[in-house]
Amino acid sequence: MKFFIDTANLSDIQEAYDLGVLDGVTTNPSLMAKEGIAGHDKVMAHYKAICNIVDDNVSAEVIATDFDGIIKEGKELAKIDDKIVVKVPMIKDGVKAIKYFTSEGIRTNCTLVFSSGQALLAAKAGASYVSPFIGRLDDVGSDGLQLIQDIVDIYDNYGYITEVLAASVRHTMHLIQCAEIGADVVTCPLNVITSLLNHPLTDKGLAQFLADHKKANG
Repeated sequence: MKFFIDTANLSDIQEAYDLGVLDGVTTNPSLMAKEGIAGHDKVMAHYKAICNIVDDNVSAEVIATDFDGIIKEGKELAKIDDKIVVKVPMIKDGVKAIKYFTSEGIRTNCTLVFSSGQALLAAKAGASYVSPFIGRLDDVGSDGLQLIQDIVDIYDNYGYITEVLAASVRHTMHLIQCAEIGADVVTCPLNVITSLLNHPLTDKGLAQFLADHKKANG
């Protein structure tokens, strides 16, 4: 499973990269705004700064919702760096744009996916990644993890190369369950990844080892 970090915070991205487990970054306009990044030139420069930290897979989202606008913005984003994956919303013109980008060799991440039917369309259009939002589904009483399972099953049935990128991951159990189901990628905040380090028996065992070492060595 690939680990992406869902943020535009450069310090968090660097920390995740230094941990040695980071495979990519996902961003969106809300995350950019959270970091106080505003204005076209500053946003583009910030994407480049992210690319300078990681090895690959930086999802940069278009703002346009019409085909021509998505294509224009997507091409501009793709020129920033070869690591850029153009993030396109699951709408009619978005699917058409994914097909176009695929034909041009530009990688895409189809975002805001909430059904297996939407995921099927994205795969048919050639999306590199499809992003089902499991936490947001849970928020409205639907089973986000079941959606991941459904998409994985459909893609396996037909050999689609589109990778299932579990998004809106809120906690470690989401992450672990996505791994069990077979999601290709999970994207989440840094604290969800680092919380995988924690277990009370690890803490207890380490404390005992250190105490025994101290006792044996005076």
